[in-house]
Amino acid sequence: MANTIPDITLNDGNTIPQLGFGVYQIEPKDTVEAVGKALEIGYRHIDTAEMYGNEAEVGEAVRRSGLDRREVFVTSKLNNGFHRPDDARAAFDSTLAALKMDYVDLFLIHWPLPTLYDGDFVSTWRTLEEFRRDGRARSIGVSNFQVAHLERLAAEAEVVPAVNQIEVHPYFGNADVRAYGRAHGIPTEAWSPIAQGKVLDDPTLVDIAEELDRTVAQVVLRWHVQRGDIVFPKSTTPQRIEENFHIFDFDLDDATMERITGLDKGEAGRQGPNPDTFDYLPA
Repeated sequence: MANTIPDITLNDGNTIPQLGFGVYQIEPKDTVEAVGKALEIGYRHIDTAEMYGNEAEVGEAVRRSGLDRREVFVTSKLNNGFHRPDDARAAFDSTLAALKMDYVDLFLIHWPLPTLYDGDFVSTWRTLEEFRRDGRARSIGVSNFQVAHLERLAAEAEVVPAVNQIEVHPYFGNADVRAYGRAHGIPTEAWSPIAQGKVLDDPTLVDIAEELDRTVAQVVLRWHVQRGDIVFPKSTTPQRIEENFHIFDFDLDDATMERITGLDKGEAGRQGPNPDTFDYLPA
């Protein structure tokens, strides 16, 4: 079943499965079981982060699965508290130690934090370039970067981010950032793909799902992948984990795609914080 998931080729030549499994807000005690179930079903892409507190459990689930390490694409992200270069180096070492892996497939700056660290996310990015050069991060990218942040990296750094992981769902299309990514070879990874569940009762989406005999989540995830984005829904419910996997055996026609895209509420639809002002540092 894993072979039903398309791969997307990144700008560094590596590939990433277009559908993955996310572990945001999954408690460490539940992570091994949830990730293990996802891998059993056929997911081969797991998205975690230092700030999620469950990297060790992700690594344990991969080991328990019996799969070869090369078969599972693993992403993690830099903790907001460790943007200064030496701190970032130590944090990355801690990520590999927690996962008990020699490398990650993708490592991201979790947030740009432009109001902190004297606005210097470029030196943080250059530190990630070191991890890419030494092979401990096969690909490097960013998360929650706005167009201005991406333009600054383009002007001041050597490596183009392999991905930009941003909030995208039917209520918040994040069109400008996605368009910049398309124009500059930076695929979009859509976090909160079903708006933290808020789209599941939307009348338009419910109608479409009934017409297709699918769940609303399946319809929305299918909308994402047909737009070319990478998605990694999360759940701890085995039935939902399996349902979310089965989105490659049907298509949405152009009119249906437009109906879903038309639900965009612009900035009013954003569920998470605005990256231009977000300044959270873990205690």
